[in-house]
Amino acid sequence: MSLDIKALCGVQPGQPVNRAACVLLPLGAAASLLPWTPPWAALFGGTVIALAFGNPCVGLTGRSAKWLLQIAVVGLGAGVNLGVVARVGGAGLGYTIAGLVATFAIGSLLATWLGIAPKVAALICAGTGICGGSAIAAAAPAIGAKSEETSAALAVVFLLNGAALFIFPAVGTWLGMDAHQFGLWCALAIHDTSSVTGAAMTHGTQALATATTVKLARALWIVPVALALGAWFRRGAAETDAKRRRTITVPWFIAGFLIVSMIFTFIPALAPAAKPVSRIARSMLTVTLFFIGMGLSRTVLRMLGLRPLIHAVVLWIIIGGGTLVAIQTGLIR
Repeated sequence: MSLDIKALCGVQPGQPVNRAACVLLPLGAAASLLPWTPPWAALFGGTVIALAFGNPCVGLTGRSAKWLLQIAVVGLGAGVNLGVVARVGGAGLGYTIAGLVATFAIGSLLATWLGIAPKVAALICAGTGICGGSAIAAAAPAIGAKSEETSAALAVVFLLNGAALFIFPAVGTWLGMDAHQFGLWCALAIHDTSSVTGAAMTHGTQALATATTVKLARALWIVPVALALGAWFRRGAAETDAKRRRTITVPWFIAGFLIVSMIFTFIPALAPAAKPVSRIARSMLTVTLFFIGMGLSRTVLRMLGLRPLIHAVVLWIIIGGGTLVAIQTGLIR
C-alpha cells in the first residue's frame, strides 16, 4: 500500500501544484519555529505565500493547525502561576469582570452594526478582553470557528499589537503617567503579553513588573471565557441526548491548560521547566499561525473585507480609552 502524498495534503486529482509553494511551505514552517520569529510575522508570511502561490497542502495544514493550536494552549498553561494569579486577580477581580463584560457587550453591538459574523466578533472580543492571540487560540476551537474566521481575528489583533508599541509609550509620556499607572494601563488595554511587556518596559522596571503581573492574572480568564463562549455557541445546536444537554462539556485542551498550570504551580521542583515548556508552546502557536495564514485565499479575504479590522480598532479605542480614564480618575488603582 503506497502513501498518497497528494491525498494526504488535500490536493484534488488533476489539481495543479505550484512548485514555489511546495518549497516555501516547509521553509516557512521551519522559520516559524525559530525563537526570534514573532507570531505576527508567521501569520503574515503564511498569508503572503498563500495569496501569491497558493497552498499545495490545504488538508494537511488545516489538520495540523487544528491540533497544534489545541496542544499549544495546553503548553501555555506552564506560564500561568496560579499563586500569582490568586494574589493579583483577587485584588482586581471587580474591574476585570467589568472590563470583560464591557468588552463583549460593546463588541456585540459593534458586530451587529457592522454585520460581522458572530464567531469572528467573539474571537476579537476575547483577544481584546483577555490576552490577544492566546485567548483567540483557546476560544477558536471551543466555539468551532473556521480557519478563516480565526485568521481574521488574529490578523487584526496582531496589527493592533504592533500599533500599541508606538502609541502607548507616547500617550503615557504625554499624560505624565507614573510607572504603576502606565504598567496597569498596558496590562489592561494591550492585547498580547509580548506587546504589553514591550510597551511597559519603556517606562521602567516598576511599570514592567506591574504590567506583567496584572497581565498574568488576566490570562487565567482564558478558561472561563472559552467555556462560556463554547456553551453560548452550542446553545442552539440540536441534541438528541437529553442528558448531554444538561452537561457542560469541558474541551480537553482547556482542562489540559488548567492541569498544566496546577502542576507547575504546586510542584516547586518543576518551576525551572516552566519557561522552556511555555517557550515551546509559543513556538507551536507561532507555526500554527503560519499554517492558518496558509489557509487564506483571495476569496476568503474578499468575503471578510475590512469590517473585522474596523470592529477591532473601534473596540480597542473604546476599551483602551475607557481604561485610561478610569486609571487617571482613580477608579482603577
